Amino acid sequence: MATELRLLLATRSVDKAGEIRRILRGVPDLEIVDLEAAGFPPSAEEDELEPFDTFEANARSKAEYFHRLTGLPTVADDSGLEVDALNGAPGVRSKRFSPEQGLDGEALDEANNRYLMERLKHVAPADRTGRYVCAAVLVRSEGAPIVVRGEAEGRILDAAQGSGGFGYDPYFLDPATGVSFAELPMDEKNLRSHRGGAFRALAERLQERD
Repeated sequence: MATELRLLLATRSVDKAGEIRRILRGVPDLEIVDLEAAGFPPSAEEDELEPFDTFEANARSKAEYFHRLTGLPTVADDSGLEVDALNGAPGVRSKRFSPEQGLDGEALDEANNRYLMERLKHVAPADRTGRYVCAAVLVRSEGAPIVVRGEAEGRILDAAQGSGGFGYDPYFLDPATGVSFAELPMDEKNLRSHRGGAFRALAERLQERD
């Protein structure tokens, strides 16, 4: 019989946290705690936690940092968009792709999307292939970290479609459904997305515990 697990979700993104909670809601005996509930307000030190060149390394860095602070089993993810015509950019720099400084939230998303469109303006629609990638890492006091990864192949649109989602979702076309991630209902998006793939894999690992 599985013992109850109190899991710290190490993200400041309300949108990301909402998706992860929905994906993991079927795991029995799991309590998900966010950073605010755990009593950890944002700090400047957190801005230095993602200096690495892989999604896995960045996710592990965040998970280890908050695990040290709280002692709780901690999961963190790093995700982003890889565009083939841009040699994999923005990749791990997806959140800070735009050269515009001092932005956050929706303003930052809009700046990143504007910059993406500028970089792709001479690229033919058929050549705008890419993928969303998500790596999640769970760090505990005992045992090796659990590392999972999910990917979602797609194509970059030349204009936004839909008002849901966040980040690059309005510009990311899901070829199987013919609509953008911003047009998909959340539960369907979670079935098809990179984050859904990674955290379903994590859910399977969590349900293997004694």
